[in-house]
Amino acid sequence: MTKEVESVTERGEFSAKDYTDPPPAPLVDFEELTQWSFYRAIIAEFIATLLFLYITILTVIGYQHQADVDAGGDVCGGVGILGIAWAFGGMIFILVYCTAGISGGHINPAVTFGLFLARKVSLIRAVLYMVAQCLGAICGVGFVKAFQSAYYNRYGGGVNVMAAGHNKGVGLGAEIIGTFVLVYTVFSATDPKRNARDSHVPVLAPLPIGFAVFMVHLATIPITGTGINPARSFGAAVIYNGDKAWDEHWIFWVGPFIGAFIAAFYHQFVLRAGAIKALGSFRSNA
Repeated sequence: MTKEVESVTERGEFSAKDYTDPPPAPLVDFEELTQWSFYRAIIAEFIATLLFLYITILTVIGYQHQADVDAGGDVCGGVGILGIAWAFGGMIFILVYCTAGISGGHINPAVTFGLFLARKVSLIRAVLYMVAQCLGAICGVGFVKAFQSAYYNRYGGGVNVMAAGHNKGVGLGAEIIGTFVLVYTVFSATDPKRNARDSHVPVLAPLPIGFAVFMVHLATIPITGTGINPARSFGAAVIYNGDKAWDEHWIFWVGPFIGAFIAAFYHQFVLRAGAIKALGSFRSNA
């Protein structure tokens, strides 16, 4: 197994590494606006988020109907929380696999925000990705309401709200930690240093990302219904348009963005020692 060598040579230069970090994305890159690949990526994010919300919210509504005793259902029937978690995690695995080579497969404003902080995407791309993700989420939930109009409003529209017995502080903490797990996994699965070091262990990046979503849903569905994706929460809130959904909606933006910020800082400046490398570069230029 090859390893990165960062020892200083006698001439004071660093030896070559066995991996290459991509150059940081510019803060603002107007040249992107002239490239078809940029708009293709935005379309891919829109469609992927639409499909993500359609399948997952439809699964949530279907389970609640199957488990509704008053409607002739069985309280132990349906896919259960485990099945809902699989729906979210499985769709992320599928959609990241399909769109990674086109847009990077973000499908989540919190992921986009974290990658922007790490200089993986420009500000223009990050903003337009988030807009496309939110619009795709609205359309995806809109399709669910159109196809399941008899059950959609009855079972809460799949919106993220605080569960009984939990306060907003608990919900915010759950969203922060859950999003940290997701974004940290995204950074780790796509790290070029890891790919070089563990090249003998073939790992499909969408797989651990999907599993991270699955595991977080298992833990936080009983608390907030699991947001960790502001577009998912926003799309459901817009279509359902309930007072409680909007009253607590800030949790599902603030929590994921804080979690993404912490994950980006931890990976870039602690695990990748970005701060130490920057300090070393400053000293060498002094």
